Amino acid sequence: MGSSKGARSLQNQYRRLKEEVGRIGLIALGTITPRLITRPDPEDKRRKKTYGPYYQWTYKLQGKTVTVNLTKEQAVEFRKAIDNQRRLEAILSEMLVLSRTILQNTTVGVRRRLRAHDRGSNP
Repeated sequence: MGSSKGARSLQNQYRRLKEEVGRIGLIALGTITPRLITRPDPEDKRRKKTYGPYYQWTYKLQGKTVTVNLTKEQAVEFRKAIDNQRRLEAILSEMLVLSRTILQNTTVGVRRRLRAHDRGSNP
C-alpha cells in the first residue's frame, strides 16, 4: 500500500477531474469539414467559379456515416461540442488511470505465494 499522502494527492487529482467533467458543455461525435465547390462560371465557360465554404458535420450512427450540412454559425457550435467530446474522452482516460492506481494503492490484494527458488530450497 502507498502512503496516505500519495493516496490523498491522487484522490485530489481525481476530484478535480470529476469537477471538470461537470463543467463540460454539450458534446458531439464527428468532424466538421468546410467544403468549396468549383464549377465552370456560367457567364464565362473558360473560367472557374468557386462557391462556399459550405460546412458539413459527419458522424457515425449505427455503423453508418451520416453527413449533415450546417450553417457557419452551426459549424462553430458543433465544433465546440466536438472539442468538448474530445476533452471528455481525455479526462475519462486520465480518471481510469488514476482510479486503477488509487485502487491498487489503497486496497489489500492477494498475497503471492513464494516459489521454491524464492524460499531458498533447491529444485
